[in-house]
Parts: sequence; C-alpha cells; structure tokens
Amino acid sequence: MKKFFKVLGIIVGVLAVVIIAFLFYFNASFPKAEPVPNIKVEITPARIARGEYLANNVAGCMDCHSQRDYTKYAGPIIPFTRGQGGERYDGPMAGVPGVIYAYNITPAGIGNWSDGELIRAITTGVTKDGKALFPLMPYINFNHLSQEDLYSIVAYIRSLKPVENKIPERKLDFPMNLIVKTIPLSSYTPASAPGMSDTLAYGKYLITIANCGDCHTPMDKGQPIKSLVFAGGMEFHMPWGTIRTANITPDNETGIGKWTKEQFINRFKSLASDSVQNVPVKPHEFNTIMPWTYYAGMKDEDLGAIYTYLRTVKPVHHEVIKYTVAQ
Repeated sequence: MKKFFKVLGIIVGVLAVVIIAFLFYFNASFPKAEPVPNIKVEITPARIARGEYLANNVAGCMDCHSQRDYTKYAGPIIPFTRGQGGERYDGPMAGVPGVIYAYNITPAGIGNWSDGELIRAITTGVTKDGKALFPLMPYINFNHLSQEDLYSIVAYIRSLKPVENKIPERKLDFPMNLIVKTIPLSSYTPASAPGMSDTLAYGKYLITIANCGDCHTPMDKGQPIKSLVFAGGMEFHMPWGTIRTANITPDNETGIGKWTKEQFINRFKSLASDSVQNVPVKPHEFNTIMPWTYYAGMKDEDLGAIYTYLRTVKPVHHEVIKYTVAQ
C-alpha cells in the first residue's frame, strides 16, 4: 500500500509539473501579438469629423463604450457617459462566458496609450499591456477597416472629453479565460475602402464594420451558425424579457425580401428625431437593444448601400419571435 501511494504521489507530482510548465509556456506564447506599430496619427478636422460619424453611427464604438438608458425605447446613449465605458456584459445578457466590462476610451482611460497601441487593440484584439480582448469587441471585423477610417476613429477618440470612470476587471469562466488568448489576430493589413460608386462592395464594407452579422446571426457553442447568416434569432436576456434579433435576409416571408430601399432607409431615419429618441418604456414592455437611435444617424447613401448588399445574401426562411416577456 505504501508503494502504491508513493507511485501515486510521483504521478501527481509529475502531472503538476507538466501543467505548470504548460501554463507557463501558454501564457508566455499567447496572444501571438504583432509588435506595437510605430504610428502617430495626424489629427485633422476632417479625420475627427469622419471618426465622429463612424464611431457614433456606424462602427458601434460609442454604443458599447457608453451607458445606455433602457427606460427609453432602444436604449439611447446617455450623453454625458459617451466613451466612459463600464457597460456590463454577462452570460444572461448575451451568452458571455463570465463578466466583461467595456473599456473607458476617453483620454481619461486610454490617454497613456500610444496610437500604435490603440490601433493594435482595435484591429487585432491585443491591449497596451498584451492582454487578449474578448471578441465581443469586434476587432475581427475592424481588421477590415481601411487605414484612413481607422486613423479617423483614433483621431476622434483622442478628441473626446476625458471622463474619469474606473472599470472593473473582467472575469471569464474556465476554460474561456485560456481560450481567449488564442483568438486575437496576428496582424492588421490596411486595405482601401471601396468607393461609394461601387455600391455593392461599399455596402459589404459598411455592414462588416457596423458588425450587423454579429447580432443577426445566431451562435452555437460560440460559433456562428453558417446556415443562419443574417437570419436573426440571437437571444439577449434582459431584465424585462428575452429579445431576439430580426431576420434581415431577403426572404419574402420572414425577412426583408418585400422591403424597398426607401422602406429600409426610412425604418432607421424614423428614429432620428430627439422626440423619438426619448420615448419612455415601462418595465416589462417591449424594448430592444438594437441601437436604432445610433444607426439613425447613418447617411442615407450608406444605409442604401447596406440594403443593396443585403439583397445579395442568401434568403433564409427563419421565423423569429422577437420578444418574450420576463416572468
């Protein structure tokens, strides 16, 4: 019996050494980040204006990195919280394996980051201190940003009013706390944005950096279901009920196949006025996390280009029950 326990002890000891060695190697090797690029973005009025448009109406930067008021329809951004971060994302809300908080991206939060460090985080998912971002931050999509649009977003972020707001540390469940280190991309290769004259290509570019597919494609075990791309049905469990995203494929019965371009554009623009952006919603009444008031500021021609691209995706017959009230 003593010999058995001695052998068992040796085996356990060896396993412990192997596990420790693996964790040391793993943590030292991942994420496999590119060196911080030596870039200094020239801040110009044109870049700030373009970056403001992208960050506030297209790419979702302010939508995620601000606080939203869900006592009103579509949860408009609370103005004085713009960029301050702190929004909590967890399992019950969107299937996050743990708890994540949006970063403070005002100069009070990232003022000591270089432009290269910001660019690496936005496009590859690795922070200033070499930490892997959870891909709820859509750096995989932002890797497709053109260099000029990326620089414009950086220029705008630099212009934000500093807001002091200490952000809690995230807490990812095992094994995601290890898996997340393997997800960041190795590099960012700048590409040119398609010209607006190529409406289809420009629409694809916009729908990518606007992250539409991330919400309108349901997931299974953390992976998008390929047969349901843009077909809706992703669930968000909110205090007032469960919301499911819409089918935006050109299916005539369950999607937007019968919508005209004008109807598509007007659906967004109908929520552009201040009065509509402040419609109160009572507890347990239907509300949506779709940031209508945010996307309502998108230019008509940009919304039209997105519509043109959506007309080319595969129609998927997928009936979605948009809301189930909380019990």
